[in-house]
Amino acid sequence: MSSEQLIRLWPAAGVRVRSGGLELRWIDDELLGELADLAGRGIHSPDTLPFEHAWTRGTPDEVARSVVRFQWNARPQVSPDRFVLELGVIADGVPVGVQGLVADDWGVLRCVRTGSWLGQEHQGRGIGRRMRVLALHLAFEGLGAVEARTGAFVDNAASNAVSHRVGYLPDGAVRVARDGEPVLHNNFMMTRERWSELRDAHAAVLGAPVELHGVAGFRAQIGADGS
Repeated sequence: MSSEQLIRLWPAAGVRVRSGGLELRWIDDELLGELADLAGRGIHSPDTLPFEHAWTRGTPDEVARSVVRFQWNARPQVSPDRFVLELGVIADGVPVGVQGLVADDWGVLRCVRTGSWLGQEHQGRGIGRRMRVLALHLAFEGLGAVEARTGAFVDNAASNAVSHRVGYLPDGAVRVARDGEPVLHNNFMMTRERWSELRDAHAAVLGAPVELHGVAGFRAQIGADGS
């Protein structure tokens, strides 16, 4: 199947968001292999667990298989009721991580949740903040979301810091089971109004205009054009 035919039949495959040298794009099999190997090389130190499920534990191949399994499961979940849009993060031509957007009851709520990971070798370079801004630009400017939510465990300092720097509003904390123990999980919220207030600051963080590609087809696929 050609890429043109795939995008015609499954518009999610054509979604790309770009600003300068940073790009988010749909994860095809070639990119998936690179991202799986990247995750296998490590996402966090062995003595931490930033995720609810311990998919990052195991041999490099076991971790890589977890990435492949998750992404293959996510691909078909695109509809007006629920969508899971997983995008590979490319920095200056190099795959560095994954940025996801998930929406439940999209046709009613117009709310997305974001989640992401970066290969450990690419952390500490400001990519996490910029890729989150690109995801929010896609959600608010491209898809017409009215609200975006995210969260992180209290001991995930890097993720919490990114949420604060991007300008999310704190939205309480809940206890979540992680590795057999209850751990506090911070919640954050970004409203459309808050996004509009911070638009200039976000543009300065990115340093280059945002280009959206393939969004019209995806909007039709999830029923966003009917709003």
